Amino acid sequence: MSFLSYLINGISLGSVYAIIALGYSMVYGIAKMLNFAHGDVIMIGGFVVFTATSATGMNPLLAVLLSVVVCTVLGVVIEKVAYRPLRNASPLAVLITAIGVSYLLQNVALLMFGANPKSFTSVVKVPALNLVGGDLIISGETIVTIVSCLVIMAALSMFMKTKPGQAMLAVSEDKGAAQLMGVNVNATISLTFAIGSGLAAIAGVLLCSAYPSLTPYTGSMPGIKAFVAAVFGGIGSIPGALIGGLILGVIEILSKAYISSQLSDAIVFGVLIIVLLVKPTGILGKKISEKV
Repeated sequence: MSFLSYLINGISLGSVYAIIALGYSMVYGIAKMLNFAHGDVIMIGGFVVFTATSATGMNPLLAVLLSVVVCTVLGVVIEKVAYRPLRNASPLAVLITAIGVSYLLQNVALLMFGANPKSFTSVVKVPALNLVGGDLIISGETIVTIVSCLVIMAALSMFMKTKPGQAMLAVSEDKGAAQLMGVNVNATISLTFAIGSGLAAIAGVLLCSAYPSLTPYTGSMPGIKAFVAAVFGGIGSIPGALIGGLILGVIEILSKAYISSQLSDAIVFGVLIIVLLVKPTGILGKKISEKV
């Protein structure tokens, strides 16, 4: 039963990585930029819920909705202020800006909340599930995380069939041609950042509910691992983000359980290197040929 328990925990952690990785994949697939401040939006979402529930006694569900709204607005502001002026700049300039935005968000959180870890109260009120006569216990946080991931993936798949979703696909293929066909490229990219940041808020709440400690650096390592998951599955691919996140979460938990908790991160990144050596575009990534 211990292996099955570890496997379920790995799927739960992988579901969080998958939700975060969706933000990376959508932004890269449509705007062709890596938003390394995405992990810190997770942290902001956690602090919004923490402040709303502890300081004002707000209902947890309303606090989560508030967190989604705040992070959605934050994502749009970051895109408009930091990234839009660099739309035609070199990838290096965008990368440096993204790192700068990441440090800005971390230091603002440090000034507001301090460096000491905050005890995060889980917003999940679903009771644990006892299976096999109580030998296998699945926590409410695990159930909600896995279900949330599946619902989000299904909703995104349906959204991509709508007019705004088709506009995103058009912009991802060719910004210039999409603009000539009447697509508002700026609004489409802003919508992409809004959706990705809103999902980051949900991921932050789920992550902090499962691992109830919150600091200004909470989103850093999960953000990096989610980026690894996005690359692992094929960055720019929504199903790839799901597959990459789940595989990454399972590998991490099983590595901690059966090999070494200190080496688990090294094993995760080692597996990524092996996969990219075999398939450089990731599991579901498509090879793009350039005409010269």
